[in-house]
Amino acid sequence: MAGVKEIWEALKDVKDPEIPTISLVDLGVITDVSIDDANVAHVSMTPTFVGCPAMDYMREEVRQRLLGLHFDGVDVQVNFDTQWSTNRITGEGRRNLLEHGLAPPEPFEGELRLEVLNNVRCPFCGSHQTELRSPFGPALCRSLHYCNSCHQAFEGFKPM
Repeated sequence: MAGVKEIWEALKDVKDPEIPTISLVDLGVITDVSIDDANVAHVSMTPTFVGCPAMDYMREEVRQRLLGLHFDGVDVQVNFDTQWSTNRITGEGRRNLLEHGLAPPEPFEGELRLEVLNNVRCPFCGSHQTELRSPFGPALCRSLHYCNSCHQAFEGFKPM
């Protein structure tokens, strides 16, 4: 019989639909898992932002993955009990963002200011000789940058 540890491991197989190199666990979207006495797995998720269009898709992917562990039921709840921030991204998740060609956000404390987007390390060469081209990328969580060292354009994952 699968336990809580097996649920966490299984959920590492469920990838973010926009960034398929990172799991929902490593992205920090999965906030809690449990199993009740009726052998029903319960999963809590928090969206990266209100109105995330992929939440229903991710919820169903989580449900399908856990049904494969032979639970009598799977309950996946999306809630805001735990607020998501980029500080929830694991070290493995940050490496996975780099693998996808996205500059991972630096962990932060306190108030965030737009200036944090001016010191983004290039995911291709590691240089800090980069320029913010636009704080608005193809998704709300990304910004656009240019590296003056390797001359690559890249996206950065905004700290939030």
